[in-house]
Amino acid sequence: RLVLNESLYGLPLGIKDIIDTADMPTTYGSAAYPSNQTTHDAACVSLARAAGGIPLGKTVTTEFAYFEPGNTTNPHNPNHTPGGSSSGSAAAVADFMVPLAFGTQTGGSVIRPASYCGVVGYKATYGALPMYGVKALAHDLDTLGWFCREVADIDLMRAALIGTPIGVEARQPRIGLCRTHEWEQADPDSQTAVLNAARSLEAAGAKVCDVNLPTVFADLVSRQKIVMAQNAARDLSFEYNQLRDRLSSHVVDLIEQGLSVEFKNYQAALAAATNGRVALGKIFQGVDVLLCPSAPGEAPEGLQSTGDPIHNRMWTLLGNPCINLPGHLGTHGLPVGVQAVGAMGRDENLISFCKWMERKIV
Repeated sequence: RLVLNESLYGLPLGIKDIIDTADMPTTYGSAAYPSNQTTHDAACVSLARAAGGIPLGKTVTTEFAYFEPGNTTNPHNPNHTPGGSSSGSAAAVADFMVPLAFGTQTGGSVIRPASYCGVVGYKATYGALPMYGVKALAHDLDTLGWFCREVADIDLMRAALIGTPIGVEARQPRIGLCRTHEWEQADPDSQTAVLNAARSLEAAGAKVCDVNLPTVFADLVSRQKIVMAQNAARDLSFEYNQLRDRLSSHVVDLIEQGLSVEFKNYQAALAAATNGRVALGKIFQGVDVLLCPSAPGEAPEGLQSTGDPIHNRMWTLLGNPCINLPGHLGTHGLPVGVQAVGAMGRDENLISFCKWMERKIV
């Protein structure tokens, strides 16, 4: 068997229920698959087992990792959502059920619940980690990630999946305080978390500068929605054509939006993302990390919604690695994280910088 190392030896793991497991059902959070049992592990699960990890159970996901919520509550207040779509994984780590749990992100499904639940959340660079055996929602966007309680633990899973070294040294970064075009849609708690983090990091010796994103970034949130819908109409075509009566209205509406997307508009959205990556590459010549909101604020009250991924959609479309750093509490005493964004393909650098940053902002 393929064993890259034993970095996860003896560690219990949570597995988001859109990720295949040979020994447990995978229901995709959907009434369409109430007892679906695959015969194989997803690649990430197989590699985690080979590194000594012990999948303890499947964690609740929204339906097909979209918006229809499951029954998981926020460990900090059960009257509030844990976020989504990786609801159960974020909650399980926050509640000390497991030290590591897989999630995926298509819009904001790792970073947002990590913020709401007060844990570290890591979304890898798009395409950097194996996605075989992970149910697709939007193939241009779907990205593997996981939740843990400190940044150093990110290394353990990366070592298991792709053989990267454990114990990457913490380094002081050049930080760009990034008031994105969605900044005004962050509430005072979220803005305060970012601004306080920037001040703390500067006081600790980091160079902090303001980064204003050019207009090429202004419509990338809406472009992400176009790509997501277009992809979902293809990736969930079997479910729509054969199992439509078992799908929620959320998923049906998304697919039908995608069916109405003209190919030229889909191409234009992908081209806009490419232009954004070029512009972002130039920005990262002057800074190492961008600091921005992880979520609009504290976890919303109620379980009917998992919150708004508006502060994550753009970064997922661009494909950059992102980490949620916990440490701030909002007006109602619930966690509010800050999002650290790194250069495309430079995940190890981002992790190294975040190891330094988490010690200064907590």
